[in-house]
Amino acid sequence: MSAETGDRLGSLSPDRTPGARAVALVGVLVLTGTYLSVLYHVTDVVGGRTAFLAVVAGAFLFATLLGRFLGVRVAVVVTAALLAGGFGLYVFTLPRSQLELLTPGRILADTVALLTGLSVLRLTGASVWAMAIAPGPVFLSWYLALRRRYVAAVAVGGVTLTLFVLTGDAGQLTTLVGVVGGTVAVAAATFERYGAGVAQVDVVTILLAAMIVSAGTVSVVPGAEGAPLLPNRGSPTMEANLVDAQDRIGVVGSIRLSPKVRFTVNSSEQSYWQTAAYDRYTGDGWVRTGNTNPYSGRLRGPPGASETIEQTVTAKDTISILPSAWRPVELEGDVASDAEVTQQGGIRPTRSLDSGEQYTVTSQKPLYTTEELRRSGTDYPDAIAEQYLQLPDSTPDRVRRKADEIAGDENTPYDKAVAIETYLEENKQYSLSVSQPSGNTADAFLFEMDAGYCVYYATTMVVLLRSEGVPARFVTGYTPGEETDEGNYVVRGLDSHAWVEVYFEDVGWVRFDPTPSSPRETAESTRLTEARQNGAEGVDTETTQTTSTPTPTTVPATTDSDSDADSGDGGADSGTPTPTLSEADDDENATPPGAAPGIETATTEPGGSSSVPSLPPGRTLALGLVALAGLVAGARRTGVTERAYRFVWLRYQGARDDPSADAVRAYRRLEYLLERRYRARRTGETPRDYVSAVGRVGLDGDVRRVSETYERARYGDGVTRGEADEAIAAVDRLVKESTPILGRFRRN
Repeated sequence: MSAETGDRLGSLSPDRTPGARAVALVGVLVLTGTYLSVLYHVTDVVGGRTAFLAVVAGAFLFATLLGRFLGVRVAVVVTAALLAGGFGLYVFTLPRSQLELLTPGRILADTVALLTGLSVLRLTGASVWAMAIAPGPVFLSWYLALRRRYVAAVAVGGVTLTLFVLTGDAGQLTTLVGVVGGTVAVAAATFERYGAGVAQVDVVTILLAAMIVSAGTVSVVPGAEGAPLLPNRGSPTMEANLVDAQDRIGVVGSIRLSPKVRFTVNSSEQSYWQTAAYDRYTGDGWVRTGNTNPYSGRLRGPPGASETIEQTVTAKDTISILPSAWRPVELEGDVASDAEVTQQGGIRPTRSLDSGEQYTVTSQKPLYTTEELRRSGTDYPDAIAEQYLQLPDSTPDRVRRKADEIAGDENTPYDKAVAIETYLEENKQYSLSVSQPSGNTADAFLFEMDAGYCVYYATTMVVLLRSEGVPARFVTGYTPGEETDEGNYVVRGLDSHAWVEVYFEDVGWVRFDPTPSSPRETAESTRLTEARQNGAEGVDTETTQTTSTPTPTTVPATTDSDSDADSGDGGADSGTPTPTLSEADDDENATPPGAAPGIETATTEPGGSSSVPSLPPGRTLALGLVALAGLVAGARRTGVTERAYRFVWLRYQGARDDPSADAVRAYRRLEYLLERRYRARRTGETPRDYVSAVGRVGLDGDVRRVSETYERARYGDGVTRGEADEAIAAVDRLVKESTPILGRFRRN
């Protein structure tokens, strides 16, 4: 008999274990759902959810209709064709500029990058890629599941999910749910094949719950995005998350400030030292899209007038960033041969810089006046509009309505930016101690939070601007730092910051900073003073050791002939740049949230003074539910649930309705008591014979009366309400007089 014939016969064979097939199919669907959830999130972020769902539904339908007719080999060929066609569609939809870079070497490099942490969201045509990749594994895994090849179906789904674990797009919870689904499918397939009862699923549930709970406290999923399900003690390291030149930033909750010196800058002009810009908003974080190219010489400057800023940066700690004023056009130093240029115009190293290592950056700072920005048009280049107006499809409508409320009456992109910046500065308070929101960050900050720090302010401003059709992006880096003498700046971890850049025609990217400055200054000064008093190491250089706690350096307000966009109208450069919202390293001098005096005075409890308790984070709730499922399965396996049920059932008769039914239930309770104390009623033994047999040991007269009432209720003309209540009361007395195991009924 051929393999194909055997496969067809196997697909038609009856189940050995009723229900096992259904459980196996559900397990495969759960596993499939985990990697589809990743791809669905991609299409939600970049657009195309409806088309994606249609493609997935088509793949399921295709597999279901052809499952009985296609052989395995043909199904594999069909899957390969789906993948090849999808890749062709993806390549066809890429912009021409990207196609020119699509060499075999680039394809191989991008494939390796995907398998080592390159998020799918960084791909230029991410939504098309998602729709291209989905049909193949969905079709093949569901086809195999329908043919009862569950292990092979799980293998297909597992390989696909593993891809997204490696890219970092599948979070820990998603990965664990996929593992659960696959394990359940394989276990059910084993039950079906060998005739094991589906009740054995209790054992599988216990094992899976134990695995998930243990994994929830220690992150063991390689490459998985996110933190363990249970929150870590203390605040996360926000500085690394903000400025360490990563391709993806997630929004976290409470943070701490790090007083350690990171680098020094000798510059011809004071500035914010930018490290990265992010274009794609995911709803709970930011992603930098596109490829990087090796730095190979002078870069393009801004489209309009500009002035030159020379900076020499010296690392005072190991850093993996190249801070510089915007816009960097030339890099000198040993690191230049190890630097790359991002699609957003930033530069970053491919290696870490050691303490003492230097490099020099030449930047071209855009020059413009407020009136020039107000005259800027809205005929944005297609690439700018497509990349910097993106918002997830799931962005709540109330966010767009709020944007219109704040800036809808303004006529120019500049005035819209100023209106939104001013609104956030005046209506939200600054706090380092906040609860990480679930769902859309901008929505939560606008409608559910009273306070936040720079990440929340900058994220929300970008989202509001994009809602109004103004291209904007999320930018990270450092504020100027402490100026020790003219042109020299000492930059600490607490200077790390996030702000906003808005695109203007003929000018380029212009900085805005919606985070209130005064509370940040207080937090910075307080943290640095405390660190010095505690004798913390690495918080000063030779030029700062003898100085008192500095007042944060200012970026001078600029004139109309030489300005930043944010000068004058409440922008970032109007007033004093403030200390940043970075978090301390996990060293012995790190300060827990709220521990430093002064920081508390600069904060407000999130959500106001409401006394209504908030729910735990979603991942913690999920972990609790999984643990509960494991406990319930363990209780079932050991008989605890049955004993608990019997304990309650024995002691509580429940609602009284039909007298005859109540009398029957009262007798059932009595019989359970007799069974526990003496013996069970034998097969064929009538209730009367049973009571007579055990009555030889001497029983209370109530026992016989309850038995007689039962006989009339069950086999006679029924009983009255009073007789039923008397039987119930008699059994209640016997239960109360019994010991926890049963005790004695004897009264006389």
